[in-house]
Amino acid sequence: MAEETGWRGDRIFAEPRLARIYDVLDGERIDLDHYLALGDELGAQAVLDIGCGTGTFACLLAERGKDVVGVDPAAASIDVARAKPGAGGVRWLVGDATSLPPLQVDLVTMTANVAQVFVTDDEWNETLGAAHATLRPGGFLVFEVRDPEQEAWTEWTPERSQRRVDVPGVGVVETWVELTAVELPLVSFRWTFVFEADDAVLTSDSTLRFRSRDEVADSLTDAGFEIRDVRDAPDRPGRELVWIATRPAGG
Repeated sequence: MAEETGWRGDRIFAEPRLARIYDVLDGERIDLDHYLALGDELGAQAVLDIGCGTGTFACLLAERGKDVVGVDPAAASIDVARAKPGAGGVRWLVGDATSLPPLQVDLVTMTANVAQVFVTDDEWNETLGAAHATLRPGGFLVFEVRDPEQEAWTEWTPERSQRRVDVPGVGVVETWVELTAVELPLVSFRWTFVFEADDAVLTSDSTLRFRSRDEVADSLTDAGFEIRDVRDAPDRPGRELVWIATRPAGG
């Protein structure tokens, strides 16, 4: 098993038993089709996927002939990623964007909630700085964030989220999410997982930072990026924004 290095985050990614069932519970990742199309649109051949998790997107990129590096601080998730079909075409790294070896890529991505897990300004700015340093001049950074004005967290309740899923090789898992704190710009919540085969109950606590559009724009400019576009996320139109920024050719 890969060595854990400095993981401070959620058990859902770092606990092996939860990491192994993550993909089944996460369901179909229709959002990744948009990112795959963006990679082609931007002409990217070499890609760094920050917060790659269990590696679904990185493997899809590799299957399309891209040169891919996937980095994540959760060793348990990287273990799951390495066992997937097509994983041999990806360079997997346990760590975060600030601990990368020398790289130069055409595209850096942060899908799903990755850009929001950096709850302090220092963490976010350091990650943007690392992405900027990794990109070749003219390369692109693409990520998504939820629009705080839409207050997505109001739907994170047991009543709306509770479900039972029959996970192959594991059995039925019951799961739900509940808010634990809303102290904007931070929102904290807890996932609960009940494994019916042995009555095991595991929980995973998370905190996301909801940055305003102006905050995101200012942070990108301060990190040396030029903003090329801000688009609606196709899977959550009106609720989530996809940012496309570039490292200037002379920067």
